[in-house]
Amino acid sequence: MPPPAAAQASAPAQSVREAILDAAERRFADRGYAGASLRDIAAEVGLKNQASIYHYFKNKKALYEATLARTVQTLVPLWQGAGDAIAGAVDGSGAAASAAFLDSVLDHLEQHPDVARLIERAGMDDDRYARTTVPRLLRPLYTAGLDVLDRAGGPWPPEQLPHVATGLYHLIFGYFANASLLRAVMQDDPYTPEMFARQRVFLRAAVAQLLGIAPAPARPAVQKGRNRR
Repeated sequence: MPPPAAAQASAPAQSVREAILDAAERRFADRGYAGASLRDIAAEVGLKNQASIYHYFKNKKALYEATLARTVQTLVPLWQGAGDAIAGAVDGSGAAASAAFLDSVLDHLEQHPDVARLIERAGMDDDRYARTTVPRLLRPLYTAGLDVLDRAGGPWPPEQLPHVATGLYHLIFGYFANASLLRAVMQDDPYTPEMFARQRVFLRAAVAQLLGIAPAPARPAVQKGRNRR
């Protein structure tokens, strides 16, 4: 439940600004730039009206940019840290460095499940403003991912790294961006602790293999001559 307006009025300006960004993250993820309403965002935060948002953001465009920029400013350092750790790994510790990077990203996405949907919605948004703004704001994530792959020194030739980066993005973010679809198809909640723990284990193995720093797990031998009924 959003805090009441009276509580918001006495809250530090930075806390109110972060609350607005949190609400905007959810609304833009649900409805895109054009469909999200400043009135709804203000109501969710507990502000008196949408004009209160203008004390913190010049207009809707500024709020949208700040929402996307916050995501990038959080994730890019994680990518860069992964590049440093994986490139500097010795004695077979690359898999551990990769797992630590994944854990930090997954922890963030678990705490902010709307981030993946926000990015996916931004890529699909047909609004003219969004089409020109989104590439500028989100490209740092892509270039940071390419840098990690390049520094990992994996088995992929340079011309295939953009495709590997795309595959890794879908592996990591797709689980969150498509949670509703997974819930309907799997008939299970992908956010239960058990399901999420299995996804974390899978991603550690899959990403390590894609980066060429861990072998593929051995498949169990198929028993021959089983009794068939």
